Parts: sequence; C-alpha cells; structure tokens
Amino acid sequence: MPTPNPTPLPLPAHALHVRDHGGDGDGPALVLLHGFGRSLADWETVAPLLVPHHRRVLALDLPGHGRSEGGSGTPGPWSFEATVTAIERALQPYGIPHAVPVGHSLGGMIALQYAVQNTARHGGACPGAVNLDGFWWGRPEQYPDLDHATVTEGLARIGEMTRSTAGLIAPAEYVEQQALYAGRFGIPYARAEAATRGAVRELPDGRFQTLPLREEALETLDALDALDILALIRRVPCPVLCVRGRRPQPPMPGMEWFEELIESHAKGLDRDLAELVRERPDSVTVEDIDATHAMLLEEPESVAERLLAFTRTL
Repeated sequence: MPTPNPTPLPLPAHALHVRDHGGDGDGPALVLLHGFGRSLADWETVAPLLVPHHRRVLALDLPGHGRSEGGSGTPGPWSFEATVTAIERALQPYGIPHAVPVGHSLGGMIALQYAVQNTARHGGACPGAVNLDGFWWGRPEQYPDLDHATVTEGLARIGEMTRSTAGLIAPAEYVEQQALYAGRFGIPYARAEAATRGAVRELPDGRFQTLPLREEALETLDALDALDILALIRRVPCPVLCVRGRRPQPPMPGMEWFEELIESHAKGLDRDLAELVRERPDSVTVEDIDATHAMLLEEPESVAERLLAFTRTL
C-alpha cells in the first residue's frame, strides 16, 4: 500500500545542484531534467517561458553532471531507481512532492521512473510526466524493414562509439567547436556555448572534462541498454506526454548505415507508441515537434507550448 505521508528521505552526502526559476502561476510545480552528458543549462531558455504559468519551476543537474557530485548516495552502480531517489531528496527542501517531472532524452526516461516511484511513495501524488525524445535505441525487433543481424551490428557500433567518448578529456577548443557545430541546427552561438559550458568542467590547463566521469558514464549506458522504454511507459500510473523530434540531423559522410538505422527506429517507434495510445487513450499522448533531438536549444518556444498545453490538463 502506498504511504500518503512517508518518512522524509535522509538528505544525501552530496546534494544535487538545483536552479530555482521561481513561479508566478497556478499550474503544478515542475522539475526539469536534462539528458545524458548535458546539464540544467539546457533549460535556460525554456524555463522562463514556463514560470508565468506554474507555482514553481526547478531544474537540476543529475548526479555526476554539471555541478552535481557523482553517485546517487546509494551503494552499487548507476540506476534509474537510485537517481530518482536522489532527485526526491534534492526536492525535499522546496516542499513540492507533487511536482511534475519533465525530462529530455535520459531525463525523459528518468521522468517516467520518477512518476512510478513518486506515486508509490506519496499515494498518487504525481499528476503527470513528460518525456521529450527519451527513447534510447530499443531492441532489434523494434526496427521494421531491417533484419535482426543488421540491427544487432548497428546497435553494437553505436554502443562502441558512445562508450569510446564517455567521460574523456576534451581539448581547449571543445566548447567553441560544439557551439559552431550547433549552428548547423539553427541554434544561436551564445545559447549553444552556455549550454556546452554547463555540461563540462574546465581543467587548470584549459582543457575540459566531459561528464559524467567515465565509470559512471559507462554504468549509465549499461542501464540505458537494459531499459525497456515501452514497458516503463506502461507502468506509469498518471498521464504521460511523449514528444518526438522529427527533424533529421544533417547526414554524416560514411555514416549511411546510421541513417538507415535511424529511419527504421523511427518507424518502429511510430508503430509501438501508436499501440500505447490505443491501449491508454486517456492517459498517453504522443506529439511531434519540428526539431532534432536538440529540441530544447533549437525550438524552446515550441517545447514550452507543448508543455503548457499538457500541464493545463492536469
């Protein structure tokens, strides 16, 4: 049985870094969660658009990201469950147990787990959850039009590429290079630069430490590979909004295999999310946005519009 008034969680040894944007409206409190290797700086343009309509808008750096310490305060490797517990602890001083979790990418998957755990702890307190393009790579059977061997090989190549760059030291030119690359997607340089700086730590020699650190990054990637996102959505006991970025990224030379995989994955998600909506038409909503995966930086106004439309219904 859920506990309506649970005993407060003990505060962790390393509290998460929280950015309190305030709030001027009567909508539910929001907690904004960023993606893997990113930080709360990704929300700096979206959050002010939400403040006039909500009682409180908080963004935080996930464990090991941005200005937060690594680890969740619990023993063992990185997990969704332990990360949610760390978030709940960080929110305790603000008195908002009924906050709506809104996450992008990894943060979107954590938002779904947050809704599951928070509802169990607070007896139905979580009114809704938002997942912005947080679906990871799924399983081979979720890739229509491609055979099992092709998908398995492609997923292995993606995993190798992702792990080879996790938690490494980047050159002094890293921030500028990332900001210039973001311009290909129409992201203003200053916005991209600030978001990139928020996601790394500058070292004394001018180079940058990418985050999270390698061991925690690899643990996180292992947890992502093991996640069944569709099963997780089915476990969420409150209304869910899933928003997908539909704009393809510019093609990369020699990466035709990757583009083929992306197209097949999109078809599989279309099919599987449509089935979820048919199963739960009153509680699962799926919307598209004309942006790439970097939607928070590319289309902050469009993201805010979809969030506000959803939270008005809660």
